[in-house]
Amino acid sequence: MSTIELKEKLIDKIQHTDDENILAEVNRLLGIETDNESDDVFIFSEAEKVKIEEARKQIKNGDFLTHDKANKEIDEWLEK
Repeated sequence: MSTIELKEKLIDKIQHTDDENILAEVNRLLGIETDNESDDVFIFSEAEKVKIEEARKQIKNGDFLTHDKANKEIDEWLEK
């Protein structure tokens, strides 16, 4: 199928669907922003807030691996 044929087929499908979820997903995949999308606010659950706070404390206390250190540990583990 050529690029032109594919575009025409997609345009036809989009024009004939009333499924808001499909249209929103196509919109997202194509990277098209509406005015409202740039103002999206993410609301975290209490469990997510707790995990974020735990992670922040771990970072503050130096309890984390750098990318290089993690790769070194993986390499050592794979050699066993």
